[in-house]
Amino acid sequence: MAEEADARHLDLRLEPGTPRRQFERSLRLRRLARLENMGLATEHAPGIWELSERLEPTLRELGARGDIIRTMHEALKADGLDRDPMSFQIHDGSPATPIAGRVVDKHLSDELGENLTVVVDGIDGRTHHIAGIAPERLEDARIGSIVEIGPAEVATRPSDRTIMAIAEDGIYRPSRHLEQAKFEGCVPGGDYEGYVDAHVRRLEALRRAGIVERIDADQWSIPDDLVSRAAVYDAARDRQASVRVLSPVGLEKQIGSDGATWLDRRLIHGETADLASVGFGQQVREAMDQRREHHIEQGDATRARNGRVFYRRNLLATLREREVARVGAEMAESKGLPFRAATDGETVSGKFTGTVQLSSGKFAVVEQSYEFTLVPWRPVIDRQLGREVMGVVQGGSVSWQLGRQRGLGL
Repeated sequence: MAEEADARHLDLRLEPGTPRRQFERSLRLRRLARLENMGLATEHAPGIWELSERLEPTLRELGARGDIIRTMHEALKADGLDRDPMSFQIHDGSPATPIAGRVVDKHLSDELGENLTVVVDGIDGRTHHIAGIAPERLEDARIGSIVEIGPAEVATRPSDRTIMAIAEDGIYRPSRHLEQAKFEGCVPGGDYEGYVDAHVRRLEALRRAGIVERIDADQWSIPDDLVSRAAVYDAARDRQASVRVLSPVGLEKQIGSDGATWLDRRLIHGETADLASVGFGQQVREAMDQRREHHIEQGDATRARNGRVFYRRNLLATLREREVARVGAEMAESKGLPFRAATDGETVSGKFTGTVQLSSGKFAVVEQSYEFTLVPWRPVIDRQLGREVMGVVQGGSVSWQLGRQRGLGL
């Protein structure tokens, strides 16, 4: 009809002479009545219709939405799930509020393969479709993983504000920053060089963006509006949804795991208010109950007479240590190299040879000639694969020292 319309107007007043033409006219009128209900057509007089200028883009959008719903249905069906289509939520971009749930599908958003689409069975009882996510952000989010997808995290960085505070007359000096940090003594683990080097790496990124200028190894030219310009730079390169893997494994594997799981963190903090009573939210409630019973059976929790459950002190750290010890021992057999667990406050060093994904999280493998260890992974270390690294283990994390004194570059 759009092709037949003259400047979006259709004249259907005349009754065709043949039965076939009469039937076609009847079909057109019924279709126009449907479009009128959708706000896409208007009858100005009997038989005189005007098509909305939004007709074609709206119908294309509806067609695309139908394709998305079918894709979501197929993904859920393949996983043995049945969800009410009324609970489907299709996001045009990054979600306005964080979505937590299980990944049921992950596929290319476009033929170029530049972005991915993910379907998440949410703990809120809805099934979410989020498109246009960079592949590297979903690298660790496999089918069955528990993830949190939220709006792009764009804000002024503390490191940028610190650089501005240290700079004098528009010049930032790493050596001056190091002196100040040592004087104040407030760097966790006492890794002052690593702390300053992290700021220098930030400046290197801003230099490539044309925001700051490197004068020499110990002098950087800093603009007065560094903080705001850096925030604009971050916003321009990070418009996509943020992705955080809450658990690399599904609920079933978490229930009997010897590691610190996502279910454990929810149990410890008593988090149930955000769980829907239907769909995946209800499945999480049931899994939490089973995980609680598992801890009681293993002696990691006790139930009082009033029904209240008390968990072992430092339960998460204890579970993490157990899993790391078990996996480390298994890896030692295949590597032919002894495993040694790193202790809190210890400085670890060696070659970063890879990562391993556990229920307790992602860990970096650091090897020496006579032993290896597993320490909590952080994204900053990825570029050092196959190279010598050094860091301080503290509180379930590692402060990596990747500065020039280690010969690793910035």
